[in-house]
Amino acid sequence: MKRQLLLLLLLLSFGTAMAKNRKVKVITPYGTMIIRLYDQTPLHRDNFIKLVKGHFYDSTLFHRVINTFMIQGGDPESKHAQAGAMLGNGDVPYTIPAEFELDLYHIKGALAAARDNNPTKASSGCQFYIVQGKKWTDEQLDQLEKTRLGGRKIPVDQRERYKRIGGTPQLDQSYTVFGQVIKGLDVIDKIATQKTDANDRPLADVPMKIRLIHKFLFF
Repeated sequence: MKRQLLLLLLLLSFGTAMAKNRKVKVITPYGTMIIRLYDQTPLHRDNFIKLVKGHFYDSTLFHRVINTFMIQGGDPESKHAQAGAMLGNGDVPYTIPAEFELDLYHIKGALAAARDNNPTKASSGCQFYIVQGKKWTDEQLDQLEKTRLGGRKIPVDQRERYKRIGGTPQLDQSYTVFGQVIKGLDVIDKIATQKTDANDRPLADVPMKIRLIHKFLFF
C-alpha cells in the first residue's frame, strides 16, 4: 500500500513538473526561436500548449509585421492564404481572461496575446505577437508615463532594461505577456525587417511550426 501511495505521489509530481517550466520552439524560414512559457500565466500557458500539441500553428503565418514594434501570428485563416489577402480576423471561438503581472512586461522577445478592444482586455484564444520594440531614453519613458500609461510609473529595473535591451512599454498591463524568447532574438529582427504591404503583411510569406520541447525526468 505504501509503495502504491509513493508511486501515485511520484506520478502526480511528474505531471505537475511537466506542466511547469515549459518551453517551445518556433521554427521559421529565418531560424528558430526558443520560448519559455511563464507559470504565472497558467491560463495562457496551458491554452498555448494545447494548441501546440494539436499542431494548430503549423503553416500559419506571421501575418502582421511592424519593424521596431512586433511580429504577429496565429491567425488560422493565414494557412495557405492567397497572396495579398488581408489577414488577422481569424480566431478560435473563445477568449482567455487577462493575466496581468507587474513583473511580466514587454521587453524585446516577450511573447504576448493579441486581442480586440473588448472592455475586459481578454486575449485572443490563438493569436499572439512577439515584441521587437526599440531602445528608449529616460526622457521618452518619462513622457510615456505621463501620457500612454496615465501616470503609472515604470519600475526602475524594467526602465533600465527598456533602455538597454528595448521593447514596447506602452503595452504593459494592457496585453497579457505569457512567455519570453530565450534564444533566437535575431530571428525577430530578420522577420520584422521584411518588406510588407499596406496591411503590414510580409510580401514573402513567413510560415511557422511550433513544437513543445520535451523534458525527461529521471528517478
